[in-house]
Amino acid sequence: MFHKNFFEFNFDDFKDFLFKDVEIESKKVSMRSKQIWQSVYKKGFFELNNLTTLPLDLRKKLNSLISFKKPKIIKTQKSTDGTIKWLIKLFDSNEVECVYIPEKTRATLCISSQVGCTLNCRFCHTGTQKLVKNLNFSEIVNQVMIAKEQLNDWGEQKKITNIVLMGMGEPFYNFDNVKIAIDILREKEGLNYGSKKITVSTAGISNRIPEAAREIGTYLALSLHAPTDEIREMIMPINKKFKIKDLVDQCKYYTKIVKEKITLEYVMLRGINDSKDCAKGLVKLMAQFPCKVNLIEFNPWPGVQYLPTARKEMEKFGKIIQDSGYVATIRRSRGQDILGACGQLKTDSLKKLKNEI
Repeated sequence: MFHKNFFEFNFDDFKDFLFKDVEIESKKVSMRSKQIWQSVYKKGFFELNNLTTLPLDLRKKLNSLISFKKPKIIKTQKSTDGTIKWLIKLFDSNEVECVYIPEKTRATLCISSQVGCTLNCRFCHTGTQKLVKNLNFSEIVNQVMIAKEQLNDWGEQKKITNIVLMGMGEPFYNFDNVKIAIDILREKEGLNYGSKKITVSTAGISNRIPEAAREIGTYLALSLHAPTDEIREMIMPINKKFKIKDLVDQCKYYTKIVKEKITLEYVMLRGINDSKDCAKGLVKLMAQFPCKVNLIEFNPWPGVQYLPTARKEMEKFGKIIQDSGYVATIRRSRGQDILGACGQLKTDSLKKLKNEI
């Protein structure tokens, strides 16, 4: 029986473990911890026997104390547009999704922070699922490791260039684990993703935004989706607690501390948030702090009451924003030929399990 899973350590705790439990002499702890950390996170070595830079007796001792066990992929879907979606079964049998989205100049991995969600955003498929649990930091990081293993992404030129916490769940409702996971992703001896390669997306938990500015400091994306409280509350019930004015105030603070623009995410829903007045209202919000907006093509799923805004209407909407001097990028829906909507693959898995029972 192994005492510890390697992925349940951050770098500093791993050094302590090598000193206290493995009993490596203090002057060699830093060197050995770097050797192991680099071998796992940079080279994808998940067996100690592959770590031939370590003495044989040390490998034997480590083998008796730690494992490199990871959750398993139980379903993979590949889209004709290059998008790959994985459904991952955790050690406790819960399931989460992560999605690989390649583009011409970069490739983004979208990872989850919770199993399910409490926010019940009306257009989001994960909103139909109850919150089961917060992911621990190793379950968050392991999504990246599993994707890298599938893509054989161990070269100097990363295949996964960007990471976004934009999958299942609200990251700021799992703040501590998200923070530790991001620190591991940024660790220069390991995956070495810079803060500008990581984005945390929030539905607008405004009271955690200042803390995120001080303690996380990555790019921030705000799932806005409407320019007024009236419309936003209709599609995002969380707005009843965290009003747009509060969000604007905290976004001002975030940009002063982090000194980067915030990305506004705006899923366009036909007849709901895509009018000229909505575009003008969005411009007024954008004038209040440094930001840009992604206008996102809605990916419908069975049972949802909304329809996507037509492409021409999206372009008209975007032009109003661009003509006002702000950046508006139209993001086409990805993975339309697979279960691409956030949480959709997990729901499909649960339905099949119920049918089997």
